[in-house]
Amino acid sequence: MTKAIKKQALGRGLSALLKDPENDITSVEDKNADKVVGNIIELEISAIEINPFQPRSNFNEESLRELATSIKELGVIQPITVRKLDFNKYQLISGERRLRASTLVGLTHVPAYIRIANDNESLVMALVENIQRHDLDPIEIALSYQRLIDEIQLTQEQMSERVGKKRSTIANYLRLLKLDPIIQTGIRDGFISMGHGRAIINIEDLDIQTDIYQKIVSQNLSVRETESLVKNYHESLKPKPEGKARAESTFEILEEKKSVFNDYFGAKVDVKVAGNGKGKITIPFNSEADFNRIIKLING
Repeated sequence: MTKAIKKQALGRGLSALLKDPENDITSVEDKNADKVVGNIIELEISAIEINPFQPRSNFNEESLRELATSIKELGVIQPITVRKLDFNKYQLISGERRLRASTLVGLTHVPAYIRIANDNESLVMALVENIQRHDLDPIEIALSYQRLIDEIQLTQEQMSERVGKKRSTIANYLRLLKLDPIIQTGIRDGFISMGHGRAIINIEDLDIQTDIYQKIVSQNLSVRETESLVKNYHESLKPKPEGKARAESTFEILEEKKSVFNDYFGAKVDVKVAGNGKGKITIPFNSEADFNRIIKLING
């Protein structure tokens, strides 16, 4: 605790250095840059703007209030990270929850690491740091990966190296973005898990996707049950073998005619059809007299 207090006290001295126009630092080559860049400095919250590259779009209010209470009691334990934009003007790279919570409890200053970075570097730092967090939902992570692809032109292999994740893991997150937006919202809101989403994504028809999503939510289906549901859907789309289709057609016709047989023979006639289309009709009898009666009906 003593070491942290000393470091933050030193940060206040460096803050004065940053407010001196004659010592304005814009690159790592500038005088006194080594005293500022990478160090913890007490910054005015009013001098910090929110990072437009922030991948997080949802902030849990209850969690934010809990963090604010902790900051009120203990202070900001983990400094935020900012990049210097201009004289006494900074942009947040990471730590928006800490900054928001600090504002909630009325703090005017927060401890911050100073970085000097261009827009691309800032985006990469913000996205990579946020991807590592445990409280991002799967869709936020997927969107972060997609932004690294779209805006920084990183390949999945390069992202794998930057974020320390397997390429297959990155691919699984990115596939979630192919889900219907309603389902993506369901994952973000916690109605279904990423496992459910990965099962549904195997269906291309978005209407069928949403139908299955509604069944998952209404029937509280597990991931395994969802996978089974998707498998059955795909099985229903497969063309049936011609012989089997013919057999089923014959069987349907005979089923319709069973009542006619029953009425004609005065007995419960059984109809069976094999997979090759062949079958048999069984006519039961109760006695020799009943057997002779049926023979007469057959012989006409």
